[in-house]
Amino acid sequence: MLKTDFGAIVLAEGADDTLGGRLSAAREAAGISVEALANQLGVRQDTLLAWETDRSEPRTSRLLKLAGILGISPMWLMTGMGEGPGEISDERALEAVKIELSRLLSVYQEMGRLIEATAVQVERLDHQIRLRNLNTDVAH
Repeated sequence: MLKTDFGAIVLAEGADDTLGGRLSAAREAAGISVEALANQLGVRQDTLLAWETDRSEPRTSRLLKLAGILGISPMWLMTGMGEGPGEISDERALEAVKIELSRLLSVYQEMGRLIEATAVQVERLDHQIRLRNLNTDVAH
């Protein structure tokens, strides 16, 4: 499995031709260790390794939990068809961009408020300094 400069995941040829291969590739793509995934699933590490090496297969309930943890579709995990690691649907990509735009607009608005508040503070300080200087000049 390789990550491109753009963050896309490219699986090595043949890496996803079995359930175990897809499971291993998805776990690595998610950056989760065997130990961490086994703990999340409540299974022993050797059980997870047996699944990844196709010596055994997880029950359906575990398969669904695996897909959820790894952010992949259960169909991809079972057959290689559907949404696998690093794949993003157009709808999910659009939603992610909308969320980012909303966050940026919020930051932009907050920046405008901060600039305005700072400008008011500068004017207030400038006015105080001028008054002080005027009072000092009058006093002399």
